[in-house]
Amino acid sequence: MQESRIQMTAGKILSPIKGELLRGSRDVSFSGVSTDSRTVERGQLFFALRGETFDGHDFVKEAIKKGAVAVVVNKDWTVDLPAHTRASLIRVPDTLKALGDLARRWRRRFDARVAAITGSGGKTTTKEMTYAILSLEGLTLKNEGNFNNLIGLPLSLFLLDKSHRYAVFEMGMNRPGEIGRLTEIADPDIGLITNVGYAHIEGVGSIEGVAKAKVELLEKMAPRALAILNGDDRILMQAAVAFRKKPVTFGQGLENTLRAEKIRNLGREGFSFDIHWRGKSFSVRLRVPGFHNVSNALAAAAIALSLDLSKDQIQEGLSRFEGIKGRFKVVPLPDGSILIDDTYNSNPSSLRLALKSIKVLAPQDRRVIVGLGEMLELGEETETSHLEAGKMVAEAGADWLVALGEHASKMIRGAVDKGFPRRKAIRVKDYKEMGSKILEIMKPGDLVFLKASRRMGLERVAERIKKSA
Repeated sequence: MQESRIQMTAGKILSPIKGELLRGSRDVSFSGVSTDSRTVERGQLFFALRGETFDGHDFVKEAIKKGAVAVVVNKDWTVDLPAHTRASLIRVPDTLKALGDLARRWRRRFDARVAAITGSGGKTTTKEMTYAILSLEGLTLKNEGNFNNLIGLPLSLFLLDKSHRYAVFEMGMNRPGEIGRLTEIADPDIGLITNVGYAHIEGVGSIEGVAKAKVELLEKMAPRALAILNGDDRILMQAAVAFRKKPVTFGQGLENTLRAEKIRNLGREGFSFDIHWRGKSFSVRLRVPGFHNVSNALAAAAIALSLDLSKDQIQEGLSRFEGIKGRFKVVPLPDGSILIDDTYNSNPSSLRLALKSIKVLAPQDRRVIVGLGEMLELGEETETSHLEAGKMVAEAGADWLVALGEHASKMIRGAVDKGFPRRKAIRVKDYKEMGSKILEIMKPGDLVFLKASRRMGLERVAERIKKSA
């Protein structure tokens, strides 16, 4: 990630973060913010954050030694610094909240139009498509990688400066309250929800809990802000009914403000379709496969149109988008095989959409090998979801299933119950064995599909297949 551009004095941040200066000067100026003592740079402000497995207060001395000129600590921390320490020390009720409050204050210094995106699936792809379009009109900021939480979003906002015309941020969550807090921090002009699905159920209890958590975005947005929702998502629209402000909706249903028409599936080459908006239509060309990407493209177009960008810019931006590593990335291999790398994450909703697309990409003469890893954070739905995953594989017409994880046997059972050949459903103990087994099964011309939650490490299986094919 780039170095933070924020520049302020210790005295100027005391009010927004509800801080008390314990020692040092109010006039000390810092340039950049760090939350990691390992990477803190000279002249930066260091926030000592607490997590489940770490406490940044244990590394305050190290941060100062590396050149931090000011440090923000929790009020319950016992100060134990050498008397000659020159760094300014600021005490706050909660360092994580203070980080977000400072980011919100910094964001409000600039006129950039901010779009915030959340949802159970498609957040990153929609963000990247939106970025591809908005960048044609003016300098646009986005959050990178996994900088979509209560630490990463503030650090991303600190990159904002007066040269930016737009900013687009994705927002993730694991428990109730997170989306609401992220919305308070980003203070978006536009808030978009891609969908509601079976993701992060462990933290919210049910699919209804997921929907309730996502619509925190609508609850916390400023009155001036515009809401954009997936109008085809029944659960989402029901959860959003309490919010009186009429949203812009996108989807394929005729009642949507923005809808896709005349969809033409071009297989590996992507899609072409028409976007209908306010009585007019224009065609777009999407160069990435997967039915779900039509919805992602509509969402990105809805943001761009709401910001008054032209149809020409939307057409060019979507045409330029080439996909994201680990997110249904189609990789042709030298022997004529195809690898679909969808290893970044997985949940039942995204798996269903991906397998639906695979049926189109694999004609009847092409064998399909599916490598699935565990889907995490599903709570009480875990066993049922993995049984259903196996059934989906069977229904998709796959030839082989290689399953990894604690619930691999459930996936295999689900597939076999749907008529999948038991001898072609294999359980492996780790990603290394999965790679070996798939390479053993593979023949020239096969299609290999890999998907799992991030922690399962299936991206290493993808890399091995690419190197060996």
